Amino acid sequence: MSTAEQTINTSLREEMLALGRAAKHAADVLARSSGAARKAALTAAAVEIRAGRAAILEANAADMVGATARGLSSAMLDRLALDDDRIEAMANGVEAICELDDPIGEVIAEWDRPNGLKIQRVRVPLGVIGIIYESRPNVTADAGALCLKSGNAVILRGGTESAASSRAIHACLVRGLVAAGLPEAAIQIVPTQDRAAVGILLSDMADYIDVVVPRGGKSLIARVQQDARVPVMGHLEGICHTYVHTSADLDMARSIVVNAKMRRTGICGATETVLIDRACADTHLAPIANDLIAAGCEVRIDDLAGTDGLVDGAKSATIEDFGHEFLDAIVAIKVVDGIDQALEHIRQFGSGHTDAIVADDADAAERFLNELDSAILMHNASTQFADGGEFGMGAEIGIATGRVHARGPVGATELTSYKYVVRGGGQTRA
Repeated sequence: MSTAEQTINTSLREEMLALGRAAKHAADVLARSSGAARKAALTAAAVEIRAGRAAILEANAADMVGATARGLSSAMLDRLALDDDRIEAMANGVEAICELDDPIGEVIAEWDRPNGLKIQRVRVPLGVIGIIYESRPNVTADAGALCLKSGNAVILRGGTESAASSRAIHACLVRGLVAAGLPEAAIQIVPTQDRAAVGILLSDMADYIDVVVPRGGKSLIARVQQDARVPVMGHLEGICHTYVHTSADLDMARSIVVNAKMRRTGICGATETVLIDRACADTHLAPIANDLIAAGCEVRIDDLAGTDGLVDGAKSATIEDFGHEFLDAIVAIKVVDGIDQALEHIRQFGSGHTDAIVADDADAAERFLNELDSAILMHNASTQFADGGEFGMGAEIGIATGRVHARGPVGATELTSYKYVVRGGGQTRA
């Protein structure tokens, strides 16, 4: 490494550590702040997002030009794009988070001991959260707002393709903090797209960061889990399945499957594989596949010959199509021999994110819900409901697929830990 490179790396490391020190101080202030102060900051931030609409759209237009030049897919461009409606939805999301009950100080459980001690388990912030994400600039607003609501300081590192948009949104959040008298460092954004900054955040900032939340593709998650020296709240691929049981109402199945795949193809809750019970394949497969094709979806069927020409324009699926997150208008369809094979397929190829069954048979639905261990399981509903806003959380940082600390949509409550408060009257232990 040259002297110039060493100087740059040393300078970047010092810049990142300065972010960490500022975040640690801000976290201490937030932990003692009132719910009213944090609510005021969020209210002001929503106002600033609306007022800053022109600047956000200008920044996003620059990001879109760059992303298009780099050849990003249409699905990725859709994730990146902002318009008036999406900016309004962003502001509405901040306001929804604002109106949630304050999780800090909530008594989760309490009990009395025979010796007279009164014990409470009370929610507290995690501290400083590092969030690394790709593409979607609205994550900047969602993540900043959720961390603030839960009394945490946050260091945000968005993707290169959304850098200008994220900076414009972050500026609105900071103005909200200032308006409420809270430290600007409560919500910080890494000021460089140098990939070395991520390495420093993961490996050199354990004294400042309490947990890292990665939100993005498989390679990003793998890198974070491999390199992080602090706990990681995992968010794996959204390899979501919709299983059409033999008892499924055809009209319901058609509506749910098209929505689950095509409402927004680039989100992690989009269905990537449709499983259809062989017992209803003659009546259900062709209408569902044709609906998808009519909606602009590329359909890949595992036994194309078995459709007897009832599905025009479909392609043959290969084994690589199953367990694949397309994040695009592409879906794999497989005919399965009953619920046992459906469950086996999901266990083998799923990512533990979100899986759904369409069925009128209550017993089959209960088996599906009880025997699978995905973070989110649905009966007669689109997998696109796998979203913190739809769960009443205002928004979410991501869908946690691990089994430690949080699972499913990670909202404000999931960004807390707890402490024990014990009150006595002079008791001593024998």
